[in-house]
This record gives sequence, C-alpha cells and structure tokens, in this order.
Amino acid sequence: MLQGILQMLQQTAFSHFTVGNLLMFGIATVLLYVAVKKDAEPLLLVPISFGIVLANIPPQLTGILDEGGLIWYLKQGMSLGIFPPLIFLGIGALTDFSFMLSYPLTMFLGGAAQIGIFTAFMMARVLGFTPKQSATIGIIGGADGPTTIYVASRFSPELLSAVAIAAYSYIALIPILQPPVSKLLTTKKERMIRMGPPRKVSKAERIVFPIIVTVVSAALVPQSLPLVGMLMLGNLLREVGNVKRLVEAASRFILDTVTVILMLCVGASARADMFLKPETLKVFGLGAFAFVCSLAGGILFAKFMNLFLKHKINPLIGASGVSAVPTSARVAQRLASEVDPTNFILMHAMSPNVAGVVGSAVAAGVFLTLLK
Repeated sequence: MLQGILQMLQQTAFSHFTVGNLLMFGIATVLLYVAVKKDAEPLLLVPISFGIVLANIPPQLTGILDEGGLIWYLKQGMSLGIFPPLIFLGIGALTDFSFMLSYPLTMFLGGAAQIGIFTAFMMARVLGFTPKQSATIGIIGGADGPTTIYVASRFSPELLSAVAIAAYSYIALIPILQPPVSKLLTTKKERMIRMGPPRKVSKAERIVFPIIVTVVSAALVPQSLPLVGMLMLGNLLREVGNVKRLVEAASRFILDTVTVILMLCVGASARADMFLKPETLKVFGLGAFAFVCSLAGGILFAKFMNLFLKHKINPLIGASGVSAVPTSARVAQRLASEVDPTNFILMHAMSPNVAGVVGSAVAAGVFLTLLK
C-alpha cells in the first residue's frame, strides 16, 4: 500500500518541486502583496505574480509552458513583438498631449530624463553584458514596461523576465523612489516655484501633432516606428473626435486584454532555472541605478534651463520625464503641495511625463537601429 501511495505521489507535482520553485512562489507572494495591500500597479503586478506561479509548477507535468501549451501560444505575441505596440495604441488613445503642446520647452525634460537608459547601458557593458543585453537593461531606466519588453524580445529573450519584472517593480515604486531624489536635488524655494497657466491648444494642433511626430520619428529613427506609430495612431483617434467607438476599443478592450495577457506571459517567463541567476541581481541593481539617473537627469536639466529662462520651471516636474504616466506627475504635484498647498503643477508635470513616453520609444529605436 505504501508503495502504491509513493507511486501516486510521483504522478503529482509535489515530488517535482525544487527549492528554486518555492523561492519563486515567495517572489510572487511579495509582488501580490505589494499590488493588493499597497495598491501599487495592481493591474500589472497581479497577473505577473500569477504567471510566476504558473511557470514554477513543474512544467513536465502540466505542459502549459511547452510548445503547443496555452502559455506557449500566448507568448508568441510577446516574442514576436506584437503586444507592446498594441499597448502603445491604447496608451495613445488615453493620452492628452495638449499639456506638452502648451509648454513645448518642457518636452526637453522628457528627453533629459532618458539619460538613465544610456548611463545604465554603459554600466552594463562595464559589468560584462553584451551590447544587446546592455541595451535591454538600459531601457529599464525609461520606466516604460512595454518598450522594455519590446527591446528584450528582440535583443535578449533570456533576460526578458528579469528586465520586465524589474521595470514594472520600479514603476510601482515610483512613489517611493521619486520623493527622496527630488528633495535631494532641489531646494524648498525651487519646489515652491509657480508656473503660469497652460495656453489653450487648438483642435487642429492636436490632430496635426501625432502625424508630424510619426513622420519625424520614422525619418530620424525608423526602428521606433512600431511603438511611436501605434502611440500616435491611438492619439489621433482620440483627437479627431468622431471615432469614439475606436477610441473605446483601443483604450479599454484592446489595452486591458493585451495587458492581462502580456503581464501573465512576463510572469510565466520567470522560471526558477532561468530567473534565479547572478545576472538577475545585476539586472535589478542596474535597473534601480537607471531609474535614479533618469529622475535626477530630468531635475538637473530643469535647473539648467532655469539659468536662461525668465519664467522659471519648477524642477520637480523634471522627474516626471520618466514614462510612468501619470504616477510620476502626481508625485511631483504631491511634493509641490507639501511646501505650498496652493501650488498646482500637475498639468505642467504631465508635459514631460507624456514626452517621456515618446522619448523612451525613440531611445529603444536608437538601440534597435545601431545594434541590429
């Protein structure tokens, strides 16, 4: 009878679990706790954590990860680079670029905040990563999960789970990471700077803008077109005003559906034997370094611009140049309110925030062009 019980247990997953699988369950639990208890990016972290659980149930018994299995089919959209542009389509349909058009100068802050991408790239090269792996790691600094996944799927599939989880984890930690960096690099007087009200942007400007950005970005960095083009298509649908059904489809049905599937696939890529490696710790460390550099880059560039501007920019909005829309802009507003409850900079912060989305996609296009 005992032998029969042992034979039966051999047919279950319990006898095949490893210490690595249990560690990954622990990581999934932490991510789920942060998502539910701390309300930090739950739309992203909940499916990621569940995907980690699926990936670490011994696959030889479930077949869910094997060729022909459910997750294998779903991951084709990720590995072929289909899901990230679709997410950009939805983001474009949700994004109001009029803030950026009201303050064109603040677009430079969105560019300056991408410095973390290139700084982390160089650091990764010093630590022995290949150029393509370094580019994949560097993109974490843009605080743009879909772009990170898009680059990883083309350059370094072996790092995909690590860089994706690092990127989304740090995006969720923006409310924790951004305040100390902002306070360290600004004075109380600078945080109290008031900015003028935004000018009214015409409908014609809002319609022409996505077309111009698409043409210019495609001409300068052709490899950025899949991301920038879909972002601008979504925005064009939003701004023309008479295709509300398409806007709703892009911003709700497509975006939400693809987000669930993509996050599940990201989590399902984090198998213990692939994730628990020394390189993973380096990826997370470099990702944190990239984030801090990006936040600092935007703030310091705003302070540099103020040397030449008559109407000063509140440097807090420089940290919003990372692509975490609208979280980083809201954090900038909260920090301004702490020193002056009547100072409202949220709309101003949204300008570099949305510029950062374009900036990270263009940075990805640069890497894809130079390192192909």
